[in-house]
Amino acid sequence: MTSAAPPVERYHGGAIAYSTTDLGFCSNVFAGADWPAVEANLLGPIRDVRERRRLDRMTTGLWLSAAATAHLAADPAPLVDALATSGVDLVTLNGFPFGDFHAERVKQRVYTPAWDTPQRLDYTLDLARILVRCLPARAAFGTISTLPLGYAAQWHPDRHAAALAALCRLAAALARIADETGRAIRVCLEPEPDCVLEHTIQAIRLFTEELPAAAQRCGVARSAIESHLGLCFDVCHQAVQFEDIDASLRALASAGVTVGKVQVSSALELPEPAAAGALLGPFAEPRYLHQVRCRRADGRIVASPDLAQALADPDLPRDGPWRVHFHVPIQHPPQGADGLGTTAPAILQALDYLAAAPDHRPHLEVETYTWRVLPPEHRPRDTHTLTSGLCAELAWLETHLAERGLLDGDT
Repeated sequence: MTSAAPPVERYHGGAIAYSTTDLGFCSNVFAGADWPAVEANLLGPIRDVRERRRLDRMTTGLWLSAAATAHLAADPAPLVDALATSGVDLVTLNGFPFGDFHAERVKQRVYTPAWDTPQRLDYTLDLARILVRCLPARAAFGTISTLPLGYAAQWHPDRHAAALAALCRLAAALARIADETGRAIRVCLEPEPDCVLEHTIQAIRLFTEELPAAAQRCGVARSAIESHLGLCFDVCHQAVQFEDIDASLRALASAGVTVGKVQVSSALELPEPAAAGALLGPFAEPRYLHQVRCRRADGRIVASPDLAQALADPDLPRDGPWRVHFHVPIQHPPQGADGLGTTAPAILQALDYLAAAPDHRPHLEVETYTWRVLPPEHRPRDTHTLTSGLCAELAWLETHLAERGLLDGDT
């Protein structure tokens, strides 16, 4: 098996390259709404992925629901033990889905409770207290991804003000945790289509204008915001909106917005949507939201809140490509034989940016949570087939990191 323990520098700014052991996936691909299910995932399929990759240790992102978090908040020792047994180093948590992410129907409920509620703040702080206890000694910091404030259709100024105040309280509490433990946790908001934060320009405004002003009102040091809040850049989400990934990442860096985590993910793309119903219809499943963006010939972007609605709308433009917020395995080709493709080139743009920015080494996490809702012909038959797919995704990422000099050869 491959030797573990890359040096501390692999986990923070200044790193030259990632190690194979630094690359993992998000466990929200597995159902795990309570602690026993999370433990079973760690000791079962997650460990299986590590062993099939021939690694002694592997970094993997973990999703902990509110129920699982409540179980571990007072005493994370069971999680520490399960991580040790499974050979997993935990440096990042997914704190976006609060409830059961594998319920029969999730849709807009994934955005509740939003950041204007005390439940979201309490849950996220519990996650931070758990993560700080689980960080490996060689990790300089941990990250937690979270929702982009809330769902835009239900938002208003009072809710926005309350959310900003909650984030300021969060940053102050994270600063206290860092002082007490010597370990830093950064909570990273994850822009997503149709949310309060969806575009990079909105994220820049939040971090450069809105949060500093809110911190001043709340009596919270701006340094706490800068050190303990940041962005989770989900490549699929920004590609769906036709953002130029390199330009977005450069704009964030120029504005001083810290990207603590990059979710390596790919969306569906249909360059010629005349046959949208036949090609995209099998992906219109009932569990998750699959926002659609259409780019017209004149460059304008037209939005639809979900794929089923888009397919049923005869007025939705079909004179330009459609992109769909449906996370597809990242190794799927940008253009299939049937004309249905993916935004995988956007991932390569993100990696090109990292290759040109040697002082920027966010946590990388493959996030394809939709394996079990893919059309039947693409869906894994069982857990073994699923872990094979996850290994293939990570192998694809390793290959493209290595091509750019971003993967250490001594792994």
